[in-house]
Amino acid sequence: MNVKPLADRVIVKALEADTKTAGGIIIPDNAKEKPQKGKVVAVGPGKISDNGEKIAMEVKKGDTILYGKYSGTEVTIDSEDYLIMRESDILAVC
Repeated sequence: MNVKPLADRVIVKALEADTKTAGGIIIPDNAKEKPQKGKVVAVGPGKISDNGEKIAMEVKKGDTILYGKYSGTEVTIDSEDYLIMRESDILAVC
């Protein structure tokens, strides 16, 4: 993939949601929730503050992250689905 995010944006590959519950019940595709965990595949250079200083990114390529249910913009790159979101949409690093 040769796409580079700009400013404080990251490209995330969503991890697959569980197909079974802890009790062993299989969840059908139409009942699965949208995943909220993913792996960072590309990171932008960072945001420029109002006074001109670059604010470094806290996440890096390869991090597993948690993000909000409706965060980011879904895109397809090289027939793979990704999310592009701002670093501020990331809730935690796992």
